[in-house]
Order: sequence, then structure tokens, then C-alpha cells
Amino acid sequence: MDVIRLLELDRRHVWHPYAPMPAAMAPVVVRSARGARLQLADGQELIDGMASWWAVIHGYCHPALDAAITAQLAQMAHVMFGGITHEPAVLLAQELAGLAPDPLSVVFFADSGSVAMEVAMKMAFQYWMGRGRPEKCRLLALRGGYHGDTLGAMSVCDPVTGMHAHFARILPQHYFLPRPAVPWGAAWDAVAMEPLRQTLDRHGAEIAALVLEPIVQGAGGMYFYHPQFLREARALCDAFEVLLIADEIATGFGRTGRLFACEHAGIVPDILVLGKALTGGYLTLGAVLTSPALAETVSAGGPGCLMHGPTFMANPLACAVARAAVELVRQGGWRQEVPRLEAALRQGLAPCQELPHVAEVRVLGGIGVVELTGPAPLAALQPAFVEAGVWVRPFGRLVYLMPPYVIGDTDLRHLCQAVVAQVAAYPPAEAG
Repeated sequence: MDVIRLLELDRRHVWHPYAPMPAAMAPVVVRSARGARLQLADGQELIDGMASWWAVIHGYCHPALDAAITAQLAQMAHVMFGGITHEPAVLLAQELAGLAPDPLSVVFFADSGSVAMEVAMKMAFQYWMGRGRPEKCRLLALRGGYHGDTLGAMSVCDPVTGMHAHFARILPQHYFLPRPAVPWGAAWDAVAMEPLRQTLDRHGAEIAALVLEPIVQGAGGMYFYHPQFLREARALCDAFEVLLIADEIATGFGRTGRLFACEHAGIVPDILVLGKALTGGYLTLGAVLTSPALAETVSAGGPGCLMHGPTFMANPLACAVARAAVELVRQGGWRQEVPRLEAALRQGLAPCQELPHVAEVRVLGGIGVVELTGPAPLAALQPAFVEAGVWVRPFGRLVYLMPPYVIGDTDLRHLCQAVVAQVAAYPPAEAG
């Protein structure tokens, strides 16, 4: 279809994420993608610095992933999971249990990361109901956190500065801690644990679980915090009989330099939530992992089951491609690729630190963040990045990169150079 006509129809009928209707800015029309590049309708290629919201870690059109989904399509695209099972789901569950630390060997599949967070919350609540302690029906979360856009997940996102503050009056009310005070790489200060200790001391009897993104708070600000916080949080949760839910939707499968971010602290959560890169970005799928003991407690209480059953749970196409994506992770190429990304991002983004309107540059694993002193001028920056041949999607005060692991060195250098040049050219309005 003619691009102009396509954009006319898009403006008339399509409501894009985090955008008004009709959209204030015309979207970029992508015709195809391969490796770490997007091809636009006019033939221009963009180097993808976003990995499609951090999911396409192995690159677009990966032959192993293409083959897996094509082979499964010849068998069946979907079948309900209630009362039925199938090989892609069973084998994927086995493989995820093999990757996860003991005792996380039970897998509940969900439609997406946000829905997986809803499942994890229900799991925690039903666990305490099964233990005869229904009063433990509140959650504890970190300010600066982000866990998804569904109603329950929104209720544990940052209640003030987060993008869901608009819904505060209709969301379930939970407890919040300050974001971990000691950043990654700084000297540890035990005082940082006092807010958690005090909150559990006052409210632990009604708190079912502590919900957090380990090490990296993603869409809530791309903040990296000290692993000692996780170690001590694990110990405090045990002491106060509170479950620990680790949201590794963004950090799982190597993005921080470890297979799971919890490994930086050497801790095991009670419930582990996965998504995004689980399928290599091919299809939406989430997974919630827990222990047999927790699953048995949930199953022995009240309704005798976990009260959740998505229509597309364990979709065979998604499970088949996830198995192939997990196999690529198991082969371990990311263990060389992510440190390569880290070194290149650290070097390539360093010049931004000299700019007066840049508050901080920080890098961890395959994540590079340039935090500005004010909101990024998206209306100017977005087309400027496209003109420079890169796809970068700033939000708030952040211009950040989370490229596919397979991006080549030349493309990675160009990506960093484009960020430095455009951040220098388009400062925040109040800095300009």
C-alpha cells in the first residue's frame, strides 16, 4: 500500500501506545527487519537501539527462531491449555526450570509480562490464604518501579512519579519504599535498609510480598542499584515471613551481564517473573516460576487451584519459538556479546557526560542510559534520530540504548555517535 495512504489510515483508526488519538507525531513505517536493523517503507535502514522494547535480543529474522515457529505452525498454531497439554509447553517449562535456580521448578505461563505480574500477585495472595493467613493481602513495592500496564501491575508501579499516577484513586493501595538509596558501584551503606526494615516491622503482618525489579529499575527511570540491597531484602523477607517477587521481565536472559539479575546478589526469589526476551521478541509470552512447596500450598487452599486461566496460555507457537530462544541463551553467546556491548556503550556514550544538560551517564551490561537535566524534547529528537539512521525512543529525561545482543561493532559505534550528537543538538527546553 502507498505509504501516504497507510499513514492516513493509521491516523484515522490506530491508537498507538502512550500517544494521543489521533497521534501528534506520524509513526515510522517499517516494512521489514533483519539482524539489528529496521528497513523503512522508503528503503532507509535504521539501526535498532531498542531491541523492540528490549525483547529482540537475538536479532530480527534469526534463522533458528524462524525455523522453530515455522515448524510449529505446520502442526498447530493454538490449542486451549485447560485440560490439554502439548510438547512445546512441557519442554519449555522443563528448560526454564533448568535455567532457574533451585527450587524454582514450577512454571505458570501467561499472555505477557504484565499478565505474568498479575499471576505472581495472585499467587502470593493465594499462598497466604492457603497458609490460613488471609490478612496478608497487601504488597510492598519500590518507588521508581515499573511492572506493567494492567490494573494490578499498575498498583505496584511508582505511585507519584510513575506514568500511572493518574489512576491512583482506582488502584488497590499498597505500601511503597524509597528506591534503593545506594546506586550500583557506590560504597554500601547499611542505612539504606532502614526503610524496608521499619516498614516490615510495622506492617509485615499484612504484607504478602515485596515486589521489585532486581538491580535495574526499567521504565521507572533506568536506575541501577547496589546488589547488597537485594541480599538484605531477601533476609528481611525471610525474617518477617514475606514473599519476594522478582520482576525479571526486562532483566532476564542476560541483559545485565548475568543470566538473571538476581544472580548479581546471589539470591533466589520465591516467585520469578519472565517475559520480553523469553521468545526472542517474536510473540508475546510470560512465565511465572515458583517452588513446588509454594504451588502446593496455593493448590491446597480455598478454590484448590490458582485462579487464573488466560485463553492463550502456553500458546504453542509462542512456546516453540521460546524454546529456540532459550536454547540460544543456553548456548551462551550472550556471555561474550553483553560485555562487548557494555564496553562499547561505556566508551561511546561517555562524551555525553561533558554536556551541561546531562545529569548522568550510566551503563550496565547491555544497557546504556543518558539522563538529562530535564525532559527530552521528543518531538525534535525522534525525527533527528531517524535522520541519523538510528531508532532510539527517549522517554521522560532519559535517552537510553538496549540494542540486540547481535548488533555489530560498526552499528553500535554509529548508534552511540548518533546519541551523543543528537543529545548535544537538542537539549531540554529549560536547559536550552
